[in-house]
Amino acid sequence: MAPFVSSEYALVFLSVLFSLAMHVAHGNNDAPPLFIFGDSTFDVGTNNVLRSGARANFPYNGIDFYHSLPTGRFSNGFNTADQIARLLGYQQSPPPFLTKKNEFNSKNKILKGVNFASGGSGILPETGSAAWGEVVFFEKQVKQFALVRASLNGLLGYKADSFVSKSLFLISVGSNDLFDFASNHSGSIRLNAEQYLGLVQVTYYSHLKKLYDLGARKFGIISVAPIGCCPAITSGNGGQCVKALNDFAVAFHSATQVLLQKLSSELDGFRYSLADSFVMTTILLNISSSFGLKETKAACCGSGYLNGQGGCIKAQNASLCNNREEFLFWDWFHPTEKVSELAAKTIFEGGNDFVSPINFSQLASSY
Repeated sequence: MAPFVSSEYALVFLSVLFSLAMHVAHGNNDAPPLFIFGDSTFDVGTNNVLRSGARANFPYNGIDFYHSLPTGRFSNGFNTADQIARLLGYQQSPPPFLTKKNEFNSKNKILKGVNFASGGSGILPETGSAAWGEVVFFEKQVKQFALVRASLNGLLGYKADSFVSKSLFLISVGSNDLFDFASNHSGSIRLNAEQYLGLVQVTYYSHLKKLYDLGARKFGIISVAPIGCCPAITSGNGGQCVKALNDFAVAFHSATQVLLQKLSSELDGFRYSLADSFVMTTILLNISSSFGLKETKAACCGSGYLNGQGGCIKAQNASLCNNREEFLFWDWFHPTEKVSELAAKTIFEGGNDFVSPINFSQLASSY
């Protein structure tokens, strides 16, 4: 059974999306630069150049992207990072920091932003390595931004401080830390769940503080979804959500909220927006038909029970649905392009039930 969210929340969620049905992106030159960090929910190709098992640069991924190109996004089309960027007026997320040509120094690209997100990564440095091999963990992503910041100093001189302070820093991370703990891959077996969450949050604090020290001021944070309901988990639990994982996700959101309030009180000019991905996804699970979704358990693309026992790999005979807009899950872990769009619109202009203390649109326009 899916986690429960009250009908009041659901009605508010619907009203937000209906009001955005004719939303037009801010197609102007005032769109802030975007610096994007996190895991596979935001990855747009970082892992393509890594020795990683967490890669998506092969079919059927990208089947609804431009020219059906598998770019490394864990999606049939645009992912959530792209959708937020589109609402701000860009065509898609800025390109990854890591490319085969390592082109991050290109002035035209760097002044619009950079994407550092890496599938399988987490807040702790060891997260994801046991399950996926090489990933770029959050601390290393921050160090990559430090290199970008040095390049900005060279390009912009004294104007670099203002440029970075007006940029949006988007972060979606934490799920893989929770997965690793549940799978005993975290290297912290001696810690109980509460102690482990404390370690994750202390580490999270230090990385966010480092970004602040590098000039970041506007932080758009997406918390952890009900990961106990993704097909990779439910396929091994008789099709049912795993409550312990979902409870862990709720605890992570609460701890992150306290953490951001602490940073805001300590650091001058620190502004943030925290999106509750758990509540938004739970609403989709509970009243899926209101959003045109007909399948909320099985993945559109994958293998085994609920398509949740293998990745979306055409070369390994993954099955693929034809009605992708009716599915919540694209593959065993990730949402479809449609669901990413629903989430982004709510994050962008939703109320405090879904994103607080302000939404991403308000964060982008704040001074």
